Amino acid sequence: MQAQKKLRFQGIISISALFLLLILLLAACGGGGDPAQTVEDYLQAKVTGDADTIRALLCAEMEASLEREIQTFATVSGVELEGMACTYDEAGGRVSCDGRIVALYGTEETEFPLTNYRVVQEDGEWKWCGETN
Repeated sequence: MQAQKKLRFQGIISISALFLLLILLLAACGGGGDPAQTVEDYLQAKVTGDADTIRALLCAEMEASLEREIQTFATVSGVELEGMACTYDEAGGRVSCDGRIVALYGTEETEFPLTNYRVVQEDGEWKWCGETN
């Protein structure tokens, strides 16, 4: 009888440990990912005109600007991101990016420096929500 109680107790401990591990794993995955990576993914999608990704990463407040965001570089060629590196400033609630977008307008190369971007969480996911100071 004592051996059965000991096995039952060990089983409860094992299940409890697995449950705690599962909770820790879910907590580590929570928060909708990395806000800096969200901005990098958004900017890459904007450069390539990837409408599905832009739509998925655009915040609700900016939905009225969806077509403009998708078409930003549709009429130019040679659009590339150069030296992109983004970091999240949690205190400021923004992502700061170094680098630039380079686009060819006819024969003239134009550069657009990357700047600071506002990010918000919607439904547990980080979303790009425009430029900020």
